[in-house]
Amino acid sequence: MSKPHWRPANASDLPAISMIAARIHSDLPERLEVFAEKMRLYPEGCRVLAADDGIVGYGLAHPWMQHRIPPLDGLLAQLPGDADCLYLHDVAVLPDFRGGVARDYVVAIEQLARASGIATLALVSVYATRPLWERLGFRPVTADAELRAKLASYGNSATYMLRHLIAT
Repeated sequence: MSKPHWRPANASDLPAISMIAARIHSDLPERLEVFAEKMRLYPEGCRVLAADDGIVGYGLAHPWMQHRIPPLDGLLAQLPGDADCLYLHDVAVLPDFRGGVARDYVVAIEQLARASGIATLALVSVYATRPLWERLGFRPVTADAELRAKLASYGNSATYMLRHLIAT
């Protein structure tokens, strides 16, 4: 059995991505069209975790603006021309395949950000994932009223987090 590895996502991976999303994020449903649009707008940030028995995880990221959270299950239409962060929209891995793989995805996204001249990664931590993201260098941001209102759709424990990349 080969070790699961990240590879670029393809349109043919969408049914597997949608199935994993429905299983991992049953309380935060998103339509297939939302995933497809992210892949179309920024394929470089969209990866799947491939294992012997198929797709066991995915990561979706795209350029965005700090402190502005894209709506959950909403279409973006276009990416901002003046993006100042790479936003990790979702990283979901089936339970049997967890353990270090999120770190590998974040490393790839960090390299992508650096290559794009972007110095910050952003995400919304949901459920009880905040300790994982803190281990990966993300720090919680104190949310103002506008940010809190947007976070509400992501659930009670949602936390907006940033990771500033150190210049190399």
